[in-house]
Amino acid sequence: MKEKKKVLEQKVTEIYKQDTNAMVLVFAQWCINHGLDPVSVYEEAYPEQTIPVELKSMLALTVPKEEAGDIALEMLMNVLLAFDNERLAAVVQQKAEAIKKR
Repeated sequence: MKEKKKVLEQKVTEIYKQDTNAMVLVFAQWCINHGLDPVSVYEEAYPEQTIPVELKSMLALTVPKEEAGDIALEMLMNVLLAFDNERLAAVVQQKAEAIKKR
């Protein structure tokens, strides 16, 4: 029984990491699509934290905005909030509003 529980816990952890990476990639690509530096946006939201390894690794998977598909702000906000990134979502919202005013 303990073995099944351990396997299940490992699987849940693996899925969470994959989902986290997907969230970070969506955030990073949205930033790039809008001419923003994902690291700077993250630092604005969480100045007291170091840059997460997930953000550093997902930056390598982003593409130039000319090659990327559109990422809706609403979808990004939903993803950020699903992972309890309220502060990052608030900064993204501010950036989006500033972009609209350009």
